[in-house]
Amino acid sequence: MQLIDILLVEDNPDHAMLTKKILEDNKVVNKIYLVEDGEEALDFVYRMGKYNNGNAHRPGLILLDVKLPKIDGFTVLKQLKNDPEYKNIPIVMLTTSSRDEEIVKGYADGANSYVTKPIKFDEFTETIKCIGIYWGLICSNY
Repeated sequence: MQLIDILLVEDNPDHAMLTKKILEDNKVVNKIYLVEDGEEALDFVYRMGKYNNGNAHRPGLILLDVKLPKIDGFTVLKQLKNDPEYKNIPIVMLTTSSRDEEIVKGYADGANSYVTKPIKFDEFTETIKCIGIYWGLICSNY
């Protein structure tokens, strides 16, 4: 079984820190890279800007917040899913919104999963734990 790298795209520092901690506390041993906006996410994946020096690895899973500065999550999703080189990377959309039109748009644009981030700490913890376990197992078997 080969470990995949996880790219976490999250502009909220509290959500980012908590997500990484939950994954690590639940024995997800994959390397987790954090970027804070959609532009940086694309730079990471395409190894541009500050990532053109080999500091970025092709992620095997992307946890992508919907509402991001510079370039939003839907735009990042659409660009990656329309690129033959990267369209097979599983992308899990994360958002605090549960609006039906956003969910439909995410799946229409190629999201592999769409997860609403719960407000309550215990629910948030359980949700992130399940994401890490499920996608970590699925992706490591490719």
